[in-house]
Amino acid sequence: MSATTASLEQQLAWIAVDWGSSNLRAWGLNQHDQVIAQASSDKGMLSLTPADYERELRRLVGDWLPANVHTDVMVCGMAGARQGWLEAAYLPVPTRLDQLSQGAVTPTLTGDQLRVYLLPGLSQTRSAATHFDVMRGEETQLAGLVANTPDFTGLACLPGTHAKWATLEAGAVSGFSTYLTGELYQLLANQSVLRHSIGTDELQDPACREAFISAVSEIYAAPETFSSRLFGLRAQDLLDGRLPAGDTRGAVLAARLSGLAIGLELAGACRECPTDKPIMLIGNQALSQRYTLALNTIGYQTQHVDGDTAVLAGLRLAHHALT
Repeated sequence: MSATTASLEQQLAWIAVDWGSSNLRAWGLNQHDQVIAQASSDKGMLSLTPADYERELRRLVGDWLPANVHTDVMVCGMAGARQGWLEAAYLPVPTRLDQLSQGAVTPTLTGDQLRVYLLPGLSQTRSAATHFDVMRGEETQLAGLVANTPDFTGLACLPGTHAKWATLEAGAVSGFSTYLTGELYQLLANQSVLRHSIGTDELQDPACREAFISAVSEIYAAPETFSSRLFGLRAQDLLDGRLPAGDTRGAVLAARLSGLAIGLELAGACRECPTDKPIMLIGNQALSQRYTLALNTIGYQTQHVDGDTAVLAGLRLAHHALT
């Protein structure tokens, strides 16, 4: 045993895990909730059967574990899905984010070194004001948002393939909506007629930035024109002599497509929201900057919390509630 491994075993207090569809990430934390080790794997839910989860977890963190001690493992994300390790049933909103651990389930393990807690997601059923929706994993990031401000009230957005918008009231999620914006963009850019015109945009380029801002403004003002404006991208590629040539041409059209998709999302998610309070963005830096530009364009200010920081804070909050 190396000195480093021995030191880790002596310091490890518990383990935090974010288990997604395509990958998982694990962090080892000491008694002060400081990260002292981390590891990742491409063995997400889509590549595992329920019988595989414990083996993969032990492969990833086995070297961290102290002997003859039970180590808690707090897991959020798809491991708790119906097709995951063991289903952790959705908690219906409204749900206080500091009470997620009340819905945790504990899978049966082959050994006694680990005590695994799979956190639940959130669900929303249809009513006069809401529609059916679910989230799994994002609720833990939202919990991280309120970890230091238990009575947080406001609107939070988690950009991504399936962007989530959640309304928080006094530290509880009262409602939320999911937008397939990222997936819609990929489908349109790669599998529709637009694939002949769309390249890869870079918003630091002034032409791309201008195209993105213009598209956000246009579709936010007239969301009913979305389908027509989509085909307009193809027509613009064929007819607009003012567009630059080569890769820059495709980049500008990609920026415009991104602006149309995100602008349509904003038209549904925040049109009725007051503009005097910032919208909280939780996610990676690049995508959050894109959403910040879009929201600034229509008159909203934002604040940003890194996605990894939020999920770790949420898992800490859930662990504290159990101990």
